[in-house]
Amino acid sequence: MDLVKIVGERIRFYRKERGLSQEELAFRASLHNTYIGQLERGEKNATIESLAKVCAALDITLAVLFEDEASQPKVLSFELEQIIGILKGRSRKDQRAILTFIESLIAWKDNE
Repeated sequence: MDLVKIVGERIRFYRKERGLSQEELAFRASLHNTYIGQLERGEKNATIESLAKVCAALDITLAVLFEDEASQPKVLSFELEQIIGILKGRSRKDQRAILTFIESLIAWKDNE
């Protein structure tokens, strides 16, 4: 698969993961919505400047966009990344307490 298509698929993945439409991503990146569609389908070879705008709008770096998937762990959902970010600054005791709470919440939800 060629790089233009891979980059387009990754843009689409991050856009959908964040719950954005092509139009909203285009607005946030100050680009035209048809251009976003063309990027996602691998029809346009983007400039570095355009990719930087898209990445900023998606709140990712260019490095993340071009990461080699084989050498990286599976990409976590945006929500899981937020949870991990919140927990990183907490003590191990707090992390265990929150894990116990989450497990209880899931067990309660599963038994509804």
